[in-house]
Amino acid sequence: MECFISKFTIDYFSRKPRALFLVDGLGAALTTFSLYFVLRPNFDYFGMPTNILKYLSVIGLVLYSYSMSCFFLLKDNWSPFLRIIGIGNLLYCILTITMLNAYFLSLTLLGLTYFIVEILIILLLINIELGVANRLRTEQSNF
Repeated sequence: MECFISKFTIDYFSRKPRALFLVDGLGAALTTFSLYFVLRPNFDYFGMPTNILKYLSVIGLVLYSYSMSCFFLLKDNWSPFLRIIGIGNLLYCILTITMLNAYFLSLTLLGLTYFIVEILIILLLINIELGVANRLRTEQSNF
């Protein structure tokens, strides 16, 4: 059962799927910037090794590039592309959780908080992306 906020958001982005790629792309840009230009130079305050932060920021850049390419280039058939970005975001979350587990003892409270909040936001976005993809696929098959 979908919560009200999720249902409202899925309804909204089902009418404007292109905008969902923009939201995802801007979020990925913020993640990439934060990881590379904020956390990496200040890794002592967060506890995640700089090489891991670099790898995560590169993945963020790839997800940003994909989302923005979809935003600018797609005209229709949004559903499979939303599924791809949803799965990409899920894999990013799984990798991040794996890194949290691997470096848990070196993480600071600030670092742990940053990554948990990031994961929660991305999981919400994944829920919306896959919900919109399912809705659009269902609507398309009804025609």
